[in-house]
Amino acid sequence: MTELDAAAAKAKVYRRRRIVVFSAIAVVIALITTGGLYTANALGAAVPAAAPQVTDPEPVAAAPQSLALPGFGGYAVGAVGFEGLMAAGNESTPMPMASITKVITALTVLAEHPIAAGESGPDIEYTDDDVDIYWDMVAQNGSVAPVEAGATLSLKESLEALLIPSGNNYGISIANWAFGSEQALVEKANAWLAANGLANTHVVDSSGISDDNLGTASDMVLLGEIALRDPTIAAIVASKSVEIPELGTLENSNKLLGTHGVDGMKTGTTDDAANLLFTADYAVGTSTVTVVGVLLGGENHSVLDEAIAALLDSVAPGFHEVVPLEANQVLAEYTTPWGVSARARTADGATVVVWSDTPVDVEVRADPITLAQRGEEVGSAIVRAGTQEISVPLVLDAGIEDPGAWWRLSNPGALD
Repeated sequence: MTELDAAAAKAKVYRRRRIVVFSAIAVVIALITTGGLYTANALGAAVPAAAPQVTDPEPVAAAPQSLALPGFGGYAVGAVGFEGLMAAGNESTPMPMASITKVITALTVLAEHPIAAGESGPDIEYTDDDVDIYWDMVAQNGSVAPVEAGATLSLKESLEALLIPSGNNYGISIANWAFGSEQALVEKANAWLAANGLANTHVVDSSGISDDNLGTASDMVLLGEIALRDPTIAAIVASKSVEIPELGTLENSNKLLGTHGVDGMKTGTTDDAANLLFTADYAVGTSTVTVVGVLLGGENHSVLDEAIAALLDSVAPGFHEVVPLEANQVLAEYTTPWGVSARARTADGATVVVWSDTPVDVEVRADPITLAQRGEEVGSAIVRAGTQEISVPLVLDAGIEDPGAWWRLSNPGALD
């Protein structure tokens, strides 16, 4: 081999080595570049959400309450804040209301002449005309309350004379003062009934002396609930008696008052029947339940009161307190793909008062979570019982922290 050939061979080997070296460098650079991108992506990716494993409490329901129902008339029993009626019979049949009409009269007057809490309202001066009304009611064998010409009574005292001894004469006298005539009050009262949803009730006078004053038992329950919202009426109908200087002592015609939980509301008596619109309060756990009911068409008040007492004594035990949720109760659990666990607990307990076999149900709404702090709200538990609904927040009992770089780099398929 000549020197020229040897030089050419040496140059060829050098070129091959340079190609290999630069090829290796290119591969290394590519690997570094690709690895850097993967690392950046892995460390910056969002971690997957952990789905909750929910525990739904079983619904709670008691046995149906057995009731002692009247065997006569039209009746209905409800409770403030509770849906529907606890008991009912002939509740859609219009029947003479008698002096329950006076509650409508009082509410109609107070709608235009309200009495502020703790006050007695405007004064009413009574004259010889009011005395004549008194004697006219006596002639019609209607119930009356005493009146004197020249006496001045507050509106509250006048309503006490109307509602406590059931003075028919005060219905007319108050109507004349408030609206100019009894007929004007009747028109106002029927408009008030329509506006308040008592579509099956109609009045023709201020006292109920006419049998054409008609209402249904279901309407009477609504009437009683509306009356309880007015503090003046609520206080009057709960009074066994009142002392009015110009009139003396007025005794309540409701003989059930103060017994069987009864604390109101109004008697009604016709030549053919006895009625009572009644309210009663019962302690149930830490709450008080207000029952509103009516019985129309009793033979007399003795028979009527006995039937109402038995009915109320059977209704009251049907209300009971249920605790569907305890505070700190676990309702959902979380486990992350990187092995961290936490539980969703109730922030508070929940207590509801229910009637009879009304079911109490709990719906758990827990959200999926990624990273979260201890005590963070992650959903709610909804307690439902009839129309009652209580929402209790769910909070985490442990934090969910980022899994860190090593887990991220070693679990590429778990990252978003």
